[in-house]
Amino acid sequence: MSEYSLVPGPGPVQITSDAIAARVRDLGQRITADYGSRPLHVICVLNGAFPFTADLVRAISIPLTVDFLSVSSYGSRTESSGEVQLVKDLEQSLKGKHVLLVEDIVDTGLTMQYLLGYLQGRGPLSVRVASLLSKPTRRLVDVPVHYLGFEIEDAYVYGYGLDIDHRYRNLPFVTSLRPGESRP
Repeated sequence: MSEYSLVPGPGPVQITSDAIAARVRDLGQRITADYGSRPLHVICVLNGAFPFTADLVRAISIPLTVDFLSVSSYGSRTESSGEVQLVKDLEQSLKGKHVLLVEDIVDTGLTMQYLLGYLQGRGPLSVRVASLLSKPTRRLVDVPVHYLGFEIEDAYVYGYGLDIDHRYRNLPFVTSLRPGESRP
């Protein structure tokens, strides 16, 4: 019996580890082609995007540097509060760099809007967004997602970095709660 059999689900969203790996490889190839020989500065939005970022940077075959930041807009809720707070700032300057911001999910767009404004104010040459998941039906503000893993329906998703109360980030796949199911 697998330890994952104890995980709630499956809900409407199911993305296998094989599908994730294939999509990450494709995104890495696109990013490599788009940036050519220009060095890239990758920023991982903690905590949820760390598995996606780790796999994505290994799929990119150009020189790059990596930095991390953390924001909060959820707390222990399943829905964004709409108020974004910077929890951990970057350690490196963005001045004169091509930046790729890597996020786990773009939901309402409010967090991404905040992050894009924040990063643009730090003097990069360019900022593009890579997101594993996007829920366009929940979007409150229009934000760009240049490199998208998967568009999903409105469901509470977890696994592959996304969590339920800080648990299940280690699942190698993305799953969701069943309709009407509450968090465990």
